[in-house]
Parts: sequence; structure tokens; C-alpha cells
Amino acid sequence: MTAQLDVLTVGYVGDRVAGTVVLVRDGDLVAVVDPGMVASRSRILDPLAHLGIAAEEVTDVVFSHHHPDHTLNAALFANARFHDFQAVYHDDLWVDREFTDDVSQLSPSVRLLLTPGHTAQDVSTLVDTGDGVVVCTHLWWSADGPADDPFAPDRELLRASRNKVLGLRPALIVPGHGEPFTPTTSTPM
Repeated sequence: MTAQLDVLTVGYVGDRVAGTVVLVRDGDLVAVVDPGMVASRSRILDPLAHLGIAAEEVTDVVFSHHHPDHTLNAALFANARFHDFQAVYHDDLWVDREFTDDVSQLSPSVRLLLTPGHTAQDVSTLVDTGDGVVVCTHLWWSADGPADDPFAPDRELLRASRNKVLGLRPALIVPGHGEPFTPTTSTPM
């Protein structure tokens, strides 16, 4: 079984900041990853509508971490369950997340992986697609890194999590603020 992944909007950093926002579909799971800051909410909602999905049909939202540039537009998805490194949240329910070997399953082809680095509470979303594993993560801001993340509290922890992700041999990495890229030997560590 494989999931389908669509990039709704590509993020950037500079004078302005926007996060890369992704849609993942796997059976009954319709998940948006990192619905954060964008120039306009239409940068999230229009691509969803083009794919035939209304905001109220989104079942799950995943936060790679809790910075506003990755969470600000979560309220667009009023019916969704919300996922982070710690729990699943829905309405007034808080259910602690269980990890086995740093992995928590969301659906048959989608799982969360503990990957502290950019923050101590980071998770990466692993999506099994027809082209291989795609990793949505903020371990890289873009294909160029930065090698030394200015927010990372522990450079060695960042490097260890990057190694963990690269060890999965992903077909594609979807970074926090840039175009998806295929990792190579020059991918910043």
C-alpha cells in the first residue's frame, strides 16, 4: 500500500517567511503537514480545492514542531485531529502518543519519526509512496541546509537526526522552507 503526497505550497525564508505545506492521503487519512505561515490562506486552500478536498474533509494535521511558521493556519481544519511529538489532540481530548523505536504509525503508509534537531520536539513525517519514502522534515530548511541551523539547540543532535533520516534512503525530502529535493552526498549534515 502506498500513500499520495502533494506539496500545497513551497515555503521560503528571507524578508518574509512561509513554511512548506504538504497534503498526504492514505486510505481514510487526509492529512496536512505544517499548515503554518503563508502569504495568504488561499496558498493552502486553493491547491486543496484543486485536488478536490475541502478544509472540513482534512482528518489530521501534523506539526513538525511548534514554531508559528508551521502551525499558524491549523484552525483552517476544524474537524481534524492534531499530531505532534507528544500526543494526538481532538476537541478536548489529549491522548499521549506512543512510539516504538522512535516511530508512531498514523496509517498503513504514514508514520511519525522522532527527529529532534531544529527543536528538541521535532518529528518528521514518513510517507511510503510509489516512488519510495518521502520525508517531510524541518531538519533541513531547504536543499542547501543551512548546515548550522541557527535555532538548533544541539548541533550533534541535529546531525544524528539527519543521519537517521538519510539512513532511510528517502527518495525525496520535503524541507521546512523550500522545494522538495533528492538527497545526495552534498546534502548538508
